[in-house]
Amino acid sequence: MFGNKKSKIDEDFVKTEVTKIDDDDVTIAMDSQEEVDDKINNSGLLQKYSELAKVMYGMLKDYRKGIYTKVPWFTIATIAFSFLYILNPLDIIPDFIPGLGYIDDLAILTFGLRFIESDLHNYLDWKLEHQDA
Repeated sequence: MFGNKKSKIDEDFVKTEVTKIDDDDVTIAMDSQEEVDDKINNSGLLQKYSELAKVMYGMLKDYRKGIYTKVPWFTIATIAFSFLYILNPLDIIPDFIPGLGYIDDLAILTFGLRFIESDLHNYLDWKLEHQDA
């Protein structure tokens, strides 16, 4: 996955990598929910994204089930990329480096959320409208 190593994480890096995500990557991200949750909850820096990660996983699941389809592929790919990046211990800044290891994960998640914020709001609105159904 993350073929050309880059020393700088920016919006262009995230957008470029998101375009490489395919359906198999989404499946891997979905199948790795427990590991992603553990990493987010145990990382310190990423803990504030715990609830958002649950919403993102909910969107992925509802999308895969075919019950929530009003979402662009770019949003699904962004969620999958963010989770796969978080799972990768040897990403741009390896996670085992104390104090620094999760900074790149935080950057990826922050950029990704910036791209999909309105889609997450739309999904939450949809969930509220359909929770009784």
